[in-house]
Amino acid sequence: MTTQPYSLERGSTPLLVSVPHAGLRIPEDLHDRYVDRALAVEDSDWHLDRVYAFARTLGAGMIVPAFSRYVIDLNRPPDDTPMYPGANNTGLCPTRFFTGDPLYREGREPDAAEIARRRERYWRPYHAALEGELLRLRAEHGHAIVFDGHSIMSTLPWLFEGRLPDLNLGTVEGRSCAPSLSRALVDVLKTQREFTHVVDGRFRGGYITRHYGRPAQQQHAVQLEMCFACYMDECAPFAYDEARVARTRRVLEALVRTMLDWQPLSDD
Repeated sequence: MTTQPYSLERGSTPLLVSVPHAGLRIPEDLHDRYVDRALAVEDSDWHLDRVYAFARTLGAGMIVPAFSRYVIDLNRPPDDTPMYPGANNTGLCPTRFFTGDPLYREGREPDAAEIARRRERYWRPYHAALEGELLRLRAEHGHAIVFDGHSIMSTLPWLFEGRLPDLNLGTVEGRSCAPSLSRALVDVLKTQREFTHVVDGRFRGGYITRHYGRPAQQQHAVQLEMCFACYMDECAPFAYDEARVARTRRVLEALVRTMLDWQPLSDD
């Protein structure tokens, strides 16, 4: 049986929530390529489709992949250009854990042909669906917003120094969305006191935010990288923590409602 590479639930508003690293599956025919540790998919954006489920009740759409970022990273460009030059990166078909350790057994890393196969099988369908849905939303509402949700361990020395702020908003230094939308979202973060935050810090936006953020075409994109500690345990088995989720959801819901209520301004 072939698993559909993504699920798309269409909403009734201009907002589409994307959680491109929430997939947990590795196809069985690839298992023997990976080290045993990789099959636990520790670097997933755990539970994010569940965390953002409230957005569906508010009318947002949601697109969720079935497969792990260890198979292919949906938030990387198809030509595998590094997202953050000069820093440690994981690529289109990652070969390292976020700790820097190898994902694959020696000599079993994907070659160019295998990367191309995965790109066609997993990456292109997700992006075709994402592009098509944003086109539909623009036609129906006059504008579209993709909110790209991510999460990560708060401390990962191979990727960044020190501890990340709890909430990391990325707008590609203001280029992926209208200024008025960015200001409104930043105001939400500034007015809350429970979580540390930064705008366009270490995580300014990956491929989805950069590629689909086209404010001149009334298509806007924003990324939020959230520390695991905001809503779950940071070590295996990465348990969902309802009490922490409830506390974090207040801020996430304020961000989502801000995007739903926002309307383009003539001077944006």
